[in-house]
Amino acid sequence: MSRPSTSATSTSLAPRQIWTRARGILLVLGLIVIGGVGLATLRSTDHHGHLDPRSADAKGSRAVAEILKAQGVTVRVVTTLDEAATAAEADTTLLVTAPDLLTGRQQSVLHGSMTASGGRTVLVGAGQASLDTLAPGVTAATSTPVKNREPGCSLPAAVRAGSVDIGGERYTTGTTAADTCYPDDGLPTLVALPASGGGDTVLLGSADILYNERLDQQGNASLALQLLGSRPHLVWYLPSLSDASATEGTPDGETPESATDGFLALVPSGWLWGTLQLALAAVLAAVWRARRLGPLVTEPLPVAVRASETTEGRARLYRKGNARDRAGTVLRTATRTRIAPLLGVASQDAHSPDTLIPALSARLSKTPADPRDLLFGPAPADDAALIRLADQLDALEREVRTS
Repeated sequence: MSRPSTSATSTSLAPRQIWTRARGILLVLGLIVIGGVGLATLRSTDHHGHLDPRSADAKGSRAVAEILKAQGVTVRVVTTLDEAATAAEADTTLLVTAPDLLTGRQQSVLHGSMTASGGRTVLVGAGQASLDTLAPGVTAATSTPVKNREPGCSLPAAVRAGSVDIGGERYTTGTTAADTCYPDDGLPTLVALPASGGGDTVLLGSADILYNERLDQQGNASLALQLLGSRPHLVWYLPSLSDASATEGTPDGETPESATDGFLALVPSGWLWGTLQLALAAVLAAVWRARRLGPLVTEPLPVAVRASETTEGRARLYRKGNARDRAGTVLRTATRTRIAPLLGVASQDAHSPDTLIPALSARLSKTPADPRDLLFGPAPADDAALIRLADQLDALEREVRTS
């Protein structure tokens, strides 16, 4: 009995077939990656991120920084807590662009520097995550959309600026000495808290008055310049996830929770929506490709095709698909179907070896060496074995018909 074949058949894909099917997808992914890298390279020369005084983008703050420099205010950009804490002085305004990104330890160190300096600190978009430490006694309420609002307070800077584009975080405070401005439903979006030593802390609900694209609208420029230019020095603190102080005091191998949240907060909303749309498109494409088809419907051919052409065409398809197993099964099934009536075997038993083989042995005086292997054996190992199988089946059928 011949040994079962272990070669590739129609149920397995050759490397060339896998490459043919996957190259289109790989090409599209490659184009996306190349396009993304190229776009990032083109934009990297002048893009520094939101609220960066070096950025000329719409959401950058280069315009207000240049105006302050023209008025004699020195502007210094820092990205670490040590630099920000060291630079805090009585003649300095410290602008913290993302206080919620700071860890608890960083907030404590920064608050100590703020209290001791006697200068001004401006916290942009401070939420409850940072208010407990940086502005005790103030709590954050639900945020509100940014729109043009009137001062509604007696703070000199707000009165001179008039209406500005502000919103974002809203605050509640029990301190009567605080100036609460630009309210929305009775809750201010700007709060000025006096501190000992002549300093103060300003809570700015949103950063829109500092953006390049909004600086020339309403009283945005006036309010921004007064808040940031009241002292001769301005320290622009851009918290960075790479700051070594962000991991101090945490066990090795662990990442501070605020740092993780900060990284996600730095991802632009456009990328998140784009990823969601791509995921939805992938799901729809999978549903479309995996839809259940109905049963096959037979139709008469529009023209008469010779049997030899049909056989040759099917043989070429089997060869192209390396489907020797399928071709061998078809040959054996057809032979068993044709010889069963000649052996007196019912058609429903034609494919049962226990019924067909004994009838074949009783009919022929000289049977093949192993009729069971010939009619029910394994798939041919190669094309030569398939041809040999076809010849042996043909010889067996002729012998049955002539016996």
